[in-house]
Formats: sequence, structure tokens, C-alpha cells
Amino acid sequence: MFLNCDIGESFGAWTMGMDEHVMPFIDQANIACGFHAGDPVTMRKTVRLAMEHGVSLGAHPAYPDLQGFGRRSMALHPEEITALVSYQVGALSHIAGSEGGILSYVKPHGALYNDMMRNEEILEGVLRALSSSPHPLSLMAMTTADNRKLRAACARHDIPLILEAFADRAYDEQGFIVSRSRPGAVHRSPDTIVRQACNLAEGLPIETIEGTSLNLEADTLCVHGDNADSIAAVRAIREALGERV
Repeated sequence: MFLNCDIGESFGAWTMGMDEHVMPFIDQANIACGFHAGDPVTMRKTVRLAMEHGVSLGAHPAYPDLQGFGRRSMALHPEEITALVSYQVGALSHIAGSEGGILSYVKPHGALYNDMMRNEEILEGVLRALSSSPHPLSLMAMTTADNRKLRAACARHDIPLILEAFADRAYDEQGFIVSRSRPGAVHRSPDTIVRQACNLAEGLPIETIEGTSLNLEADTLCVHGDNADSIAAVRAIREALGERV
């Protein structure tokens, strides 16, 4: 099981996250591309840091919502979705190439990610951006209780799919992560986070916010590294799951 982290989210003089501390424990870096967080200098710095640790490079594109950290939905046409994803992926891909690296996947951020999972037109807009890339890209997308439509959409565009689950987020009975606006949506206890990570990695059921059992298939687990407690949780998950491959 791989571990991935949303990273490179500092902007100008504002610092976000503890990238240097989390990078040694993860396999995949979802690098902000400037629309919700990050800037060109941060993007380059994060690419270099990931490559130093042998971590795969992924683009983390978002709605153009810097003030709202990309967590607010926007009413955009699917063609606009394709263009804004292509724009962000292209920028990071060029920076990666200038450092001798290559972008391997795309994981949309925040509201764009959630909207993509519930709106097929938005998903199609994202997939068109990936399929028009000059080099192959995979889509990292949220696993749910039923991934058939997601798999079919990726297959139509010949896009490899990476299914992602969250170690520190609560799930509902449909296999969707619970909105941050609801109490209990984010797990805070390191023990709870590690236990959920291990269950997901071993194919065991997790408990939903409604108190029922849920089985999810996953290729990678998202972890967060924005404070000392989260870094400790990431370290514990890495130790529980074994060394990086």
C-alpha cells in the first residue's frame, strides 16, 4: 500500500505544512499547482525535495480559488475544467522536467475533487485534460463503495486509475468522505488514524459515521503532514505498513 500526501502548499511568505518532515515517509507527492495554494518557487522546491527522497510526482490541480483554499465549488463548463486542469498540470510538468523528473499522475484538490466524484461531466472534463497530455498520466481518485462508473470513465479515456482512501477522514455508508462541516469528519486521534489505515491496507472493514461497516478497495492512502501530531501519525502508519517500496 502506497502513502500519498497533499504537499507544496506554501505561498509567498506564508508557510503551510511540514513538507521536509513528511516527505521521507510517503511514496507519492500531490503538489499544489498555484490555483488553491503553492507558487512557482514552491512548486520547484517541492519537486526537488520529492526527487531527493525518490517520491513520485503528482499534480494537485484545483478550482481558481486561492482565498478559499480550493474548497468552494465553482459553476464551470466542462471545457473550462479541462483547460484549468491542463494549465496547472502543464506548469508542474514543465517544472518537473526542468529538474530531470516526470509527472506520473494527477489528483484534483478540494471542491474540484469532490465535484468530480459526483458529477460525470466534471469527471469527463478532468479526464480529457489527462488524455491530451503529451505523456501518460494516471488519475488518482477517491474510492467509494462502488467504483464501476469511475473505472468505466477512465477506461473510455485509456487513463490508469489509482484508487485513494483516507486514513484520517470519516466515511459515510456510500463510501464518500464526510463533509468537514460535520462533527467527527476528521479523525484527530493518532490511534484511530493508524487503525483505519491498517484496516484499509489489509482490506478489512472500517466503521462509517453512521456506525455501520464499510469495505473499500484502495491502492494508496492519503495522509496529512501539517503539524507535529500528523507527522507522528504518518510515521506510525509507515511503520505499521512496512518500509517504502
